[in-house]
Amino acid sequence: MNHAGIGPSGSSLLAAACALLIAGCQAQADLSAVRTHAERPLQRYHVIQTLSANDATVIAGTQAGTLLISRNAGQTWERKALAGASLIDSVKCPDGSFIALDFYRRVWAVSADGGSAASAAFEAPEVPLTIACDPKGGWWVAGTHAHIAHSADQGKTWRGIDLEEDAQITALQFIDADNAIALGEFGLVAVSTDGGATWVRREPIPNEFYPYAALFISPQEGWVSGLAGQMLHTSDGGQTWVRQTNNAQVPLYRLFLHGQVPHGVGAGGMVARLERDHWQPVPYPDPLPAFFGAGATLPGQSALIAGSPGGLVRVIGSQTN
Repeated sequence: MNHAGIGPSGSSLLAAACALLIAGCQAQADLSAVRTHAERPLQRYHVIQTLSANDATVIAGTQAGTLLISRNAGQTWERKALAGASLIDSVKCPDGSFIALDFYRRVWAVSADGGSAASAAFEAPEVPLTIACDPKGGWWVAGTHAHIAHSADQGKTWRGIDLEEDAQITALQFIDADNAIALGEFGLVAVSTDGGATWVRREPIPNEFYPYAALFISPQEGWVSGLAGQMLHTSDGGQTWVRQTNNAQVPLYRLFLHGQVPHGVGAGGMVARLERDHWQPVPYPDPLPAFFGAGATLPGQSALIAGSPGGLVRVIGSQTN
């Protein structure tokens, strides 16, 4: 998945603007009337860049290196500072724990309840952009210069894979124990059918497509979002792509399954879902014109969660057809 405005400085002006927008609105930032501003877990300076959830815990990672943890589906939060970090991506692993990607070339292993977090450093890619956890619990990081790094021992050692392309990988997903896909700049597509041991390049997505996010539900079927609200679909594992109508008319920065239906969040506070072969806006109360750079389903609930600059985290009820 790609991350608009990632890194330690890319979103400062937008974050300030969004903070002003939400200053007078009810939001989950004001979690306790008895806490001082400094004690509140969600702060105006937080830029929420990633969200992940298991059956009991939601974690949010911020640009400034704060890990936010909720154990009641986003109703309340606690804050854990990770020294010198900037969290840009995260994923739930098969055992319910999480791994979070640090812009400063570290992976943070977060326990299933969010109570503990420990980091492991890697050397490449020089600029990491996306993270994945395979069904065996292996860690995978990808980013610039089409470089993929794999650790089978929770960050103690790393193996590098060079796809020999001057392009950044922006989306990486393990679909099952054997099949994985990486997508990137200039339409780069690479697949693995042996659990990541080897990777094979496929024909690029046409027109030098730049993927923001990808979601695959099988080795054959997946979706990718791109610039100017482009949405593409493949039914043959990325060998060919078909453009889908995006009635949301904005870029979607994160794609995920919610209620077994593909959903996305993106610019302008948009939430969208796939209906047949069209992406349709999902209405919700009190929308704000601040981009959602993070989103995730809340397991077992008819709700998803989205995050943006200005310390805004929204729990949004939804209905799926």
